[in-house]
Amino acid sequence: MEVLNGQAASSTAVRDAETALYSALWHACAGPFVTVPREGELVFYFPQGHIEQVEASENQAVGQQIPNYNLPWKILCRVINVQLKVDPNTDEVFAQVTLLPEPKQDENIVYEPPPPPPRFHVHSFSKILTAADTSTYGGLSLLKKYAEESLPPLDMSSEPRMQQLVAMDLHGNEWPFQHIYRGQPKRHLITSGWSGFVTSKRLVPGDAFVFVRDENGGIGVGVRRAKIEQSSNVPLYLIEVATAWEAISRGTMFTVYHRPRRTRPRAEFIIPFDRYMASVATNYSIGMSFEMRFERDTVEHRFTGTIVRIEDIDPLRWRESKWRCLQVRWDETCSMPRPQRVSPWSIQLAATPMQADAF
Repeated sequence: MEVLNGQAASSTAVRDAETALYSALWHACAGPFVTVPREGELVFYFPQGHIEQVEASENQAVGQQIPNYNLPWKILCRVINVQLKVDPNTDEVFAQVTLLPEPKQDENIVYEPPPPPPRFHVHSFSKILTAADTSTYGGLSLLKKYAEESLPPLDMSSEPRMQQLVAMDLHGNEWPFQHIYRGQPKRHLITSGWSGFVTSKRLVPGDAFVFVRDENGGIGVGVRRAKIEQSSNVPLYLIEVATAWEAISRGTMFTVYHRPRRTRPRAEFIIPFDRYMASVATNYSIGMSFEMRFERDTVEHRFTGTIVRIEDIDPLRWRESKWRCLQVRWDETCSMPRPQRVSPWSIQLAATPMQADAF
């Protein structure tokens, strides 16, 4: 019995490690500002933001084709289940979140959030691919920092200085690579196996290669597309919004699919309870300065701006909604797309610590 229990414990530990590595890789592919609600957590679901993402996915003009189904502009929900998934055709990551509307939509409740998950340390990097990187005749050149901090240690006393790596992607496929240190000047390269990865994933310049190594030596690899391909099942988004409306009207569970890299700027339509309540407790006014974070080419950028107007974005369909109720002016010009309207929970007033972005 002790042997069996030991085997069971070992098997559980392996599964836990694989799950943790998958989660770390999923988040690395999603981007640095994407967080996911936890099971048992209270959140506010914003149909207006959900529809905005649907419209962006469908390449529709905002508010032109999808009705609001007479939904309230926010619904307090309990998170029942969360699954991190990846599109089998495009490698686009998305989260499947099951929500249950709270019987009493009471914002004055005493709420204790679930305990944070255990910390799982990983070594990781993302590299924007060049034309040379995506050539099927070459390999992937790595910065010394990436190789030394994230790859398994290379035996520098051996000759040639090389090692074999076996990595897992989000689909469960294994990818064998060769890591070698050579050339004049010497540099770290991923050689054997790289061209097959490039071809299979249909990588092009501007895409990002994502690498993750956990504490147990497990390795995960993924991609972050510069341009999201439209999947053939996008019209299901329309059904998704209608299903949410029906479930909310009946007080039953419903499922939403959040594709964090589908829209720019981000349309975060599931907001943690505490984050929302902190935003409504702030007395925003015209002339206030704020800061907002963005991600571009795997690098964090922070921009400052000023609130210039406070009003409903759609007073006819969504009266008194706080979704993107702040009209802003940015302090500096930039080629990066930035919204002219933001939600209070997406910004931080100047001279206060920047909080983590919501999902």
